[in-house]
Amino acid sequence: MAGLSVLVSIAILYFAELSYHQVMKTSLFAVVSLWLVVSAGAEIKPAKDRKSLLDSDPDVVYLSQTVKKTIELTVIKEAPVFSDKGGKSRIGTLKTGQTLPLEAMSDKAYKVRGQGTRNDIAGWVAPWAFSSKDPDFVENLKKLYTRQIDVQALIAAKKVAIGMTLDEVSLVKGKPTKTTVRRTNAGQSGSWEYVDFETVNHYTTRIDPRTGQAFRQFAYATQEERGKVVIEFTNDVVSAIEESEDHKGGNVRVIGPPVVFGW
Repeated sequence: MAGLSVLVSIAILYFAELSYHQVMKTSLFAVVSLWLVVSAGAEIKPAKDRKSLLDSDPDVVYLSQTVKKTIELTVIKEAPVFSDKGGKSRIGTLKTGQTLPLEAMSDKAYKVRGQGTRNDIAGWVAPWAFSSKDPDFVENLKKLYTRQIDVQALIAAKKVAIGMTLDEVSLVKGKPTKTTVRRTNAGQSGSWEYVDFETVNHYTTRIDPRTGQAFRQFAYATQEERGKVVIEFTNDVVSAIEESEDHKGGNVRVIGPPVVFGW
C-alpha cells in the first residue's frame, strides 16, 4: 500500500506539468495499467485458496493424501455425475469402458475425472458404476474411508493410536528424538521415542561484599527430561504406546490397520 501511495503522488506531480489533453490520455493509460497490475495480483492468491478449499471437506477422504499407490476403477455402466457428494446437482453422464484414478470418496460416492458422453467431466459418481481387479473393492474402500476419517480426527487432535502407520505418526508428532529398528526374516520392528524437555535455570547464592546481603545469581541452564512417549511398531504399523507417568496422554486409542487391497 505504501508503494502504491508513492506511485500516486509521483503521478500527480507529473500530471501538473502536462496539458489538459495530455493529462487525459496519460491518466487513462495509468488507470488501465494500474487496473491490470492489481487484477494480476488479485488472481494469484485465489488459485491457492481454491486448492485448499477443494481439499478441506472433513467428510471426504482425498486419496492423494492417503495412499501411495493410485487406486484405479473401471467404468462398467454409464452413470450420472454430480457436482456435490450428496448427489443433488447433476452435471452430466460418465461414459462406460474407461479406467479412471479415484481422486476422493465420501461414505456413499466416489470422485473421479474422465470422459463424459459429451465432453470431459469431473464429479461424484455412485459405486455401482465401477468394477476393479479387487473383487471386494467396495467393502475395502468403505473400510479405508472409515479408517481415514478416524485418522484425520486423531491428527487434528495431535493424538497417536495403535494401528496408525509411521507416516501418520509423523504428521502428529514430527521427527522422533530417537529411533530403534530391528530387522528379521519376519519383517521390521522397532520403536520411536519422543522426549519432552524443559529448560531449568540454576542459581548460586552470592554475598555482596559491600552490604553483606545475600542474593541469587544465575549460574547456568540445563535441558531436563519432562516426559517421554515410546511408540513401538511392527512393519511400519504402531503396535504399542508407552508413556512416562508425568506425560498425561489420556486413554490409548486403537484403530484398524491399513487396508490391503487385492490387486
